[in-house]
Amino acid sequence: MNTVSRFYQDYEIGAERATLGRTITETDIVIHAGQTGDFFPHHMDAEWSATQEFGERIAHGTLVLSVAVGMTASEINTEAFSYGYDRIRFIRAVRIGDTLTVTASITGLRDHPRRQEHGIVEETVTATNQHGEAVLSLVHLYMVNKRDHQ
Repeated sequence: MNTVSRFYQDYEIGAERATLGRTITETDIVIHAGQTGDFFPHHMDAEWSATQEFGERIAHGTLVLSVAVGMTASEINTEAFSYGYDRIRFIRAVRIGDTLTVTASITGLRDHPRRQEHGIVEETVTATNQHGEAVLSLVHLYMVNKRDHQ
């Protein structure tokens, strides 16, 4: 993991980065269920799930979100921190054995409404499966220090 100092003024709309793949496993689903207490049959009961719309167990939406965001965290920016997430959409079910890749694109820059020394960077994150189908979309917001306020 790299450490960088990237200020608000260093971000450009349209800048994009992409990850390598990560396969979702049954272990991922079981661990996530244990961490969250979400043992709903859609995730845990293979027999019941076989009778439902997806025909098999599917990953928790919050698992997919966590994995996708984690996949984009290849560097620590000492001038920024996560401010939240907007417009989270679980577009398609993720099954055991699906391999996700993630792209993250800078899609917005704005001043912080109350803190002159910070700006807000909007990064649209899209996770796709091995078939190139989008499974998750969200906007990750970062609060970033402005260079001229150091």
